[in-house]
Amino acid sequence: MSPSDRSAKVREVSLYFLPVEMRVPLKFGNQVLDSVTCARARVVIEGADGKTAEGWGETPLSVGWVWPADFDFENRHTALKDFSILLAGALEKFDRSGHAFEIGYDFIENRLPALQDEFNANREPGTGLPHLAALVCFSLFDIAVHDAYGNLHERPVYQTYNAEFLSHDLSHFLEPDADHVSFEGLYPADFLTAQPEEKLPVWHLVGGLDPLTEDDLTGDEPDDGYPVLLTEWIRDDGLDCLKIKLQGNDAEWDYDRLLRIGKISRDLGVTWLTTDFNCTVTDPAYVNDILDRLKLEDPVTYQKILYVEQPFPYDLEANRIDVRSVSARKPLFMDESAHDWRYVRLGRELGWTGVALKTCKTQTGALLSLCWAKAHGMTLMVQDLTNPMIAQIPHYILAAHAGTIMGVESNAMQFYPEASAPDREVHPGLYKRQEGVLDGSTLSGDGFGYRMDEVARTLPAPVYGS
Repeated sequence: MSPSDRSAKVREVSLYFLPVEMRVPLKFGNQVLDSVTCARARVVIEGADGKTAEGWGETPLSVGWVWPADFDFENRHTALKDFSILLAGALEKFDRSGHAFEIGYDFIENRLPALQDEFNANREPGTGLPHLAALVCFSLFDIAVHDAYGNLHERPVYQTYNAEFLSHDLSHFLEPDADHVSFEGLYPADFLTAQPEEKLPVWHLVGGLDPLTEDDLTGDEPDDGYPVLLTEWIRDDGLDCLKIKLQGNDAEWDYDRLLRIGKISRDLGVTWLTTDFNCTVTDPAYVNDILDRLKLEDPVTYQKILYVEQPFPYDLEANRIDVRSVSARKPLFMDESAHDWRYVRLGRELGWTGVALKTCKTQTGALLSLCWAKAHGMTLMVQDLTNPMIAQIPHYILAAHAGTIMGVESNAMQFYPEASAPDREVHPGLYKRQEGVLDGSTLSGDGFGYRMDEVARTLPAPVYGS
């Protein structure tokens, strides 16, 4: 059977909004979140033989991360929901057949920019939806199409990223740097781990507002049976990897935070740390000075830092900062900046050495960035967008197939664990961190292996479709 015989087309789209309240606030740079809307999509596709299959995808519409801005939060939140509804209708009418990867690529390249322009034309100047937000709004639909494609062909979707199913090799989608071989004859499968691990080391997010020890308690913390203090989380979940959110505009606060968490990590046997400045730094000297001071005054903590994540503004084209001085000290990973492989290419030119992949920037885009980065010797990580419910599963599976520098980040259990309670009944190892790992051994079946029919969840009425 040829790839054309395995092609599919989108026939139906439904969209649901699931509101989730946080048990503790989450700080992104200068944004503090206490709730999130999770957008969930159901997509039905039809194969060349007339057979149909459904697929599901989900992404938190995390306003503070996708759209940091000074104007009204609810204005941005509503815009993300409205744009998601617009996308649902556009995808249902999208007249493209092929592999889910090819459908996603064509929509992102040829339809999404026009829809974004159309949407922004009706908004006030200076309040236009940014490209990162547009990608996040589309990601749930893209994930659902990939899931449906695997279900249509009755196999896990990662077994379809090869010449048997794809009509084009990677040279159709990617351009290498001049000093590297072409992508001709290569497919995503050539850059994926042949034998993905069922268990992955898991990273815990230490937010800027999180209490570290009893001295930090204010009395306003939740009493819901879950840990509050960092020390409690480490002991309860057996954590060995901590991701530290920093300010990026207060060097003394950032340095003191690193010292305190470094001491806790030594006392409790945590091996790895990473620092996340969330795009708030504009001068490499800010990061370099903190790292150099730490290396002299607390070398053990310095050695525990495995990599540095996205200190600088995410718009690389507008902020072409040479970051080689930072990456000479520690591996330097793009996160918000890595919208797609072209930004990864620009980042590599500027001195970035690694890429933090996220399914919330689309499954298709994550795979393309993965392939480009690996082909050019860049290191990978898979970072979380505080993914609850089914959003957790494609996120985890990407990390299992990517070959990351160290496991996967997962922090929904810190901020809204009960949102995933029905899912946890089916996949306990994916929604409760145990002995410092996530366990995906319960994933089975076709597509992403959700086992949706076993999850006891009642969805709200769809905001689009039926």
